[in-house]
Formats: sequence, structure tokens, C-alpha cells
Amino acid sequence: MKTVPRRSLSSAIPGYDQNAVLKLIVACGVGYVMYKLTEVILMVTNASPVTFTTLFTQNIGLPPVHSFSDKFWTILTYGWVHGGFWDLFTNMIWLYAFGSVVQMLVGHRQVLPMFLYALIVGGVFYELAQLLPGGFFAARAYVFGAQAAVVAMAVGALTVAPGYRFHLTPTFSIPLVALVCIFLFLVVISSNLEGPYLFLLGGGALTGYGYIKLLQNGYQPGGWVYGMVDSMNRMATPDEDMPAKQGKKRNQVLNKVKPTRQDSLQKRIDEILDKINQHGYDSLTAEEKEVLLKAGKEDNL
Repeated sequence: MKTVPRRSLSSAIPGYDQNAVLKLIVACGVGYVMYKLTEVILMVTNASPVTFTTLFTQNIGLPPVHSFSDKFWTILTYGWVHGGFWDLFTNMIWLYAFGSVVQMLVGHRQVLPMFLYALIVGGVFYELAQLLPGGFFAARAYVFGAQAAVVAMAVGALTVAPGYRFHLTPTFSIPLVALVCIFLFLVVISSNLEGPYLFLLGGGALTGYGYIKLLQNGYQPGGWVYGMVDSMNRMATPDEDMPAKQGKKRNQVLNKVKPTRQDSLQKRIDEILDKINQHGYDSLTAEEKEVLLKAGKEDNL
């Protein structure tokens, strides 16, 4: 009996299923709306502001180090909620700019793991910095926002393609390195030069650099994330998945084919990346875009 593949709501957005950057932007937007909507509902019901702070702010935001042991889960939640609209808006603009470069050059399956790792490492650095002596390392009450992850995307993009340029018109382009420098300057200034917050940003930068270097050396630090997601998808929709035996056989064939064409494929990819650096992504032919897309997918098998 033949079955008709089910079409998810996300398929209504072109490229959404393979656009991890867009998914992260949507997730952060939803997190902000839910957070603020809850605050408004409590205000309408005449609840005390202390209630909102106690129930939500203190259980989502990254706390000072003396409270972290009681709120350890916040290291996974603080980056998905922003305290203000402009914090959200600017972070998402920068995330789109730098995350799109990472996604295009190393594959969409590397974006979410890098984002998560950066939040965790940045949060750990933030808490550890407060253990250092001196008033410079005193922390603000609670930290919200994906700044550490956005910094990771910026440094990751610069690591994988230092010569990349954003072509705004056929004759005008902005070097990636210049945009990263502008971004880092703005984010450092907005931190008010608070020691723990600078450590948070440094943790994000270190994560972006380290993640790309691991990929370049043949490791897959984010493989487990999508492995877990794929397992959940198989349990939820087993009729839509490829049989395990077919997948195993396909991987065996690919493992035999890849070594024989690795050198020529890598040379072809290098030529395409050079063309992107010089003339922008839009200058690629359909065949060159297809080669780059297939290479990204194969790296994420």
C-alpha cells in the first residue's frame, strides 16, 4: 500500500527545513514573545512584579555565581530569551549575517550545535569569572540574550572564510573581517566593560574558533545533536524514513567513493570558495551552487 508523504507546516517556507539560522531566529523570537506576554498577563491580573521575577526571571536568566548551584539549568535557557526588543533585533540581524556564512560553507547541521555550545561555554566563563578577586568581576543580577552564540558565529565565519566579502551590489562589497570587527566593537561597548560579561563573550569567541577548527580536522562535534533529533524523528514518523539497511548500504558505498574523488572534489570546492570571496555567492552558476550544497550535505552524513 502506497502512502502519500505528509507535508509539514514548515515546508510552506522555502528552504526552512535546511535553514538552521532561520529556525534559531524563530526560536529566539518565540522565546522573547512568550516571556514578555507572560509579564503583560501578570500585570493585567494585578500580580506583583516580584511574582514575575521570582517565577520567571530568576528561573530563566543566568544568575550570579552564588545562586548558580540552585539555578544550574539556566545555562541552557538564558540565551533563548532577550530582555528587550532591540537586544533581540540586533542579535538576530548579526546572527543572520554571520550564521548564513557558516551555514553556507560548512552546512546547516553545524549551526545549531555551535549555537548551543557557545551558550554553554559562554555561561560557564561568565560564572567562573565571578570567582576572580576584585570588583571588576562583580556580576549584574541576571543575564539574558544570545550574545555568546552570535559572537561564536562571527568568529566561526571569520575562521572558515577570512577572505569572504558581502556583495551588496555588483561593484560594492564589505569584507567579512571588517564587519566582524565592527560587531565585536559594538558588543564590547554595550557590555559596559563588565568583567564577567566580557568573559561570556570570550567563551563564545573561543567556541566559534574551536568548533570550526575541529571540523577542519575531520571531527564532527555537533553530530550527536542531529543524531538525537533524527532518532526522535524516526520514532515519530517511521513510515517516512529510509530503511536502516538502505542507509547503511548507502554509507558503505559513499565510503568507497569518497576517497577516490576527494582530491578533485576538494579542488573544485576551493575554486568555488575563491569565486565567492571575489565576486559573492550570487555570482555562482547553478551547477556551482549544487556542488557546494552537495558537499555540505555529505559532510553532515
